[in-house]
Amino acid sequence: MSNSMQNEVKAKYGSVAVRGLSSDHAGVKSVAEAFGYTAEELASIPAEANMGLSCGNPTATANLRPGEVVVDLGCGGGLDVFLAAAKVGPTGKAIGIDMTESMLELARKNAAKGRDGKAWENVEFHLATIDNMPLEDASVDCIISNCVINLVDDKPAVFREIARVLKPGGRLAVSDIALKKEMPEELAKDIAAYVGCIAGAIPLTDYESDIKAAGLSEIQIIDTGADLNAYAAVENQGESSCCSPAPAADSLAVLEDTGGCCSAPASEDDASLHKRLAELGQKYEINDFAASVRIFAVKPA
Repeated sequence: MSNSMQNEVKAKYGSVAVRGLSSDHAGVKSVAEAFGYTAEELASIPAEANMGLSCGNPTATANLRPGEVVVDLGCGGGLDVFLAAAKVGPTGKAIGIDMTESMLELARKNAAKGRDGKAWENVEFHLATIDNMPLEDASVDCIISNCVINLVDDKPAVFREIARVLKPGGRLAVSDIALKKEMPEELAKDIAAYVGCIAGAIPLTDYESDIKAAGLSEIQIIDTGADLNAYAAVENQGESSCCSPAPAADSLAVLEDTGGCCSAPASEDDASLHKRLAELGQKYEINDFAASVRIFAVKPA
């Protein structure tokens, strides 16, 4: 990823991290539930760990077991890390990796807050990019990720890193956005669409070939059929979601008129980004070009 693009992505997610979005907001909670999280799961972790940034629920399909080491690529505020930590238990470990400082600050704060007043002791967080993980070779049982790999320019490098850190027999369980067909040039080259998790997506066939080239096998890529306009359908959702192709045009006015987590954009840059996403969503039907997918693979033993 170019430095300018990486800075755009970090600025976007940094803005979300400090805005106070959480499951306490009905729109944010509805987005998470639309992509597979149960109300019970969301109630089991700090509300601030969920900021409506998901396009799936990888912990639901990763078959995590007690004692395992699991890594979440692009962990944000810790949503999937905490759900994974509960599954692997005190003898296991859940590790979050993110390149945005404010996201990790929030994740660590959420870890200290814990569950039922008790801090999570089997979690840790690292500031790093997911194509250069600070982890030892063959040290991880399972890698999960939720709508993040599409943001990385050099996706083959990410899959090589995944193959490096997985133990033999280790597995990959990812939720992401992939392309069903070529996007219009305007959409493909738009920086707002890139930060919004659409323009950086690659075709389903390329996704599979990149994973195979990294040395992983038993690859499955499943189109979930989830509606990528789910975010736009939630009143007051605003720009809480990375994967939202565009909220409804009239939601911009709602953003300006309401307080709390859906308050006005923090800067003119945020406002222009949101406006641009709305314009693109009005012009293109994102579901025609992209899909929410589940990706599974195994490192040969």
